[in-house]
Amino acid sequence: MSNDKPQFAPYDAPSGGWGSARSLGDILTRAGVPISGALALTRQNKVDGFQCVSCAWIKPAKPLPFEFCENGAKATAWDITSRRCTPEFFAKHRVTELLDWDEYQLEQTGRLTHPLRYDAASDRYLPVSWAAAIAEIGRELRAIEDRKSAVFYSSGRTANETSYLYALFARLYGNNNLPDSSNMCHETTSVALPLSIGQGVGTVALDDFAKADCIMFFGQNPGSNSPRMLHPLQEASRRGVPIITFNPLRERGLERFTNPQSPAEMLTGEETRISSRYNQVKTGGDLAALTGICKALVDLDAAEKAAGRPSVLDEDFIARETHGFADFVAWLGQEDWDEIERRSGLHRGALEATAHTYARAKATIGIYGMGLTQHRAGVETVRLLVNLLLMKGNIGRDGAGICPVRGHSNVQGQRTVGITEKPELAPLDRLAEQYGFEPPREKGYDTVEACEAILDGKVKAFVMLGGNFVRAIPDHSRMEPAWRKMRLTVNVATKLNRSHLVHGEISFILPVASRIEVDRGAGPSSQALSMEDTSGCIHGNKGVRAPASPFLISEPRLVCEIAKATLDPNPKVPWDRWAADYAEIRTAIAETYPDIFHDYERRMWEPGGFQRPLPARKRDWKTDTGKANFVTPKGLVEDLDMPEVGHDSFRLMTLRSNDQFNTTVYGYSDRFRGINGTRLVVLMNRADIDRLGLKVGETVTLKTVSKDGIDRVRPGLLVVAYDIPVGCLGGYYPECNVLLPIWHYAEGSKTPAAKSIPVTVHRDSGRAVVPAMEAEPA
Repeated sequence: MSNDKPQFAPYDAPSGGWGSARSLGDILTRAGVPISGALALTRQNKVDGFQCVSCAWIKPAKPLPFEFCENGAKATAWDITSRRCTPEFFAKHRVTELLDWDEYQLEQTGRLTHPLRYDAASDRYLPVSWAAAIAEIGRELRAIEDRKSAVFYSSGRTANETSYLYALFARLYGNNNLPDSSNMCHETTSVALPLSIGQGVGTVALDDFAKADCIMFFGQNPGSNSPRMLHPLQEASRRGVPIITFNPLRERGLERFTNPQSPAEMLTGEETRISSRYNQVKTGGDLAALTGICKALVDLDAAEKAAGRPSVLDEDFIARETHGFADFVAWLGQEDWDEIERRSGLHRGALEATAHTYARAKATIGIYGMGLTQHRAGVETVRLLVNLLLMKGNIGRDGAGICPVRGHSNVQGQRTVGITEKPELAPLDRLAEQYGFEPPREKGYDTVEACEAILDGKVKAFVMLGGNFVRAIPDHSRMEPAWRKMRLTVNVATKLNRSHLVHGEISFILPVASRIEVDRGAGPSSQALSMEDTSGCIHGNKGVRAPASPFLISEPRLVCEIAKATLDPNPKVPWDRWAADYAEIRTAIAETYPDIFHDYERRMWEPGGFQRPLPARKRDWKTDTGKANFVTPKGLVEDLDMPEVGHDSFRLMTLRSNDQFNTTVYGYSDRFRGINGTRLVVLMNRADIDRLGLKVGETVTLKTVSKDGIDRVRPGLLVVAYDIPVGCLGGYYPECNVLLPIWHYAEGSKTPAAKSIPVTVHRDSGRAVVPAMEAEPA
């Protein structure tokens, strides 16, 4: 949404280049920090600086002079903006009024400066003292008899130290209700990988990119979501490494790149081809596509051996290190090529070509993102990608491995230190001994289960440590009314967002310092925090900016203060000492997780950080079989509960623009897709537009196809012709989340299946669009 007239024009330039440079200058100017912001960026992702508050891409041991990307710079500028959202702002605007503002408008108000409490009489947030706010939160949490009725959510930006305290607080309170942003994106990874390779994270380090001789991409867009990744991809492409991409949309970052940090490239306009082969798989068709590649590889292997040539599979590795291969091959033999082509949307020849390229490679990296994880069959699809890598021994080998690209900057790290709803993943016995209490052993709520409990009226209090939960979750039209029925909502934040406005009976906004800011804690070690990147490396973080307001406090201190106000005193839990010195928190973390965090204080400042143990990198398989497992899928159907895509139904995938990160929207320019001035669009194949008798620029309503009797609609979407497979649609997240049912999630992980939502298209007049081939004669 924007006041500007929407504009749609193809963007022909590569990713990076002058487009990126101009975007950087624009965001620094809009944030009011054109000079100081540029200086701060020189410390981003440096050993003595701060880790990017945006994505979790790998922080190198030898950083570039400007070790940040366009979106990372936008996130920094957004944090250090000169704009302030003060009590005077709330005096001018009632909450009901602010509900009509969109994400960009809300966050454009600037950094929150004072703790606030909702006042129902005036429908405004009013300033409150820290002491009063913390005391009331403590009283409300203590008053809840059923401790399962409180939920403790955390955003992926939260540092290791804060996350550890927060998880301990929840368990001391009495539950494992610790949903986090991982539930919404890579929980599928956390469920899929342990059965296959014995660990819940990837196996690839940054050095592997320099050693790989084949790279395969599935459902990941580095140009918008992790642009620093384009540097190792550019180097690989220049070495002649084939980069094979499977993605429904042609994303510019996977096509062409001009390095904005190279003066020569900027002056000459030199471009590097990224993908050597680009396969526009149908939305939800990755399961079938991977099946086709594996089937073609088995057929190729049989042909080579029949001709007296060596096997293209790593037979020694399969025999020595894996389990279940024979069953998997038998399943592949039963799958029909016609069905594989129909469900993947790709020709057999394209899948066989991929298999031939893969067969010739000695070291392959398999990269994926939420294009695989946010599907009903996401868990099976990730395991099938692992199967493909195992067929040639591409796990536990230099230059090879599985590489899930995590989203938020510390979403992986907070899991490492205890943020999980699954009691079996937390060291509860060690915590019991360390802190002298009996931790709860019952499974807590994940994101979907928390939403279901809120809808059922079972949740009395919701504490949100960062993030914009109400806007990020599915089923907005149902969730927002239910959210208002909760007794207590606590919002820990740096900026205003919609979750603060959809409030409970008692609601607080508690502003905290950003990790970019200098912490005014008691000791020198209180200036430091730590995070984990997507490769499992843990890094130190030092703030470089003065706090946005003298009334801000740090997240670790806030968690300690709320815990003290809520819980009975425990001499083994030194909240005051932790609040004063974060090195003390790291000592406690190392005591809980000695195998990972020994010598924590020193190692986190090593260039490149220190890597947590990743057994599968050494072919140490922590699985039930003691080997890497080939897991056989149940079939090729992505979603048994939903209708097939036909003439009148489509598969909608939600997307981020290159002008946003998660629910944070930096502007209305999706440069790479040529969409400016609006986010209310639906991307459609031209053939579908013509078949339905629509016109580009016409507004339509999307309606979810489901059998639960609930109408889920998203009106007012402008039709945009786009290079997307027939039968598939694209729309922006979070605007299209209203179309995603709570129960439409990945089997096994409960990650919302936002990348394949069955919908129908209707003209905004309310009249259904009838396909031309089925229309009644005039």
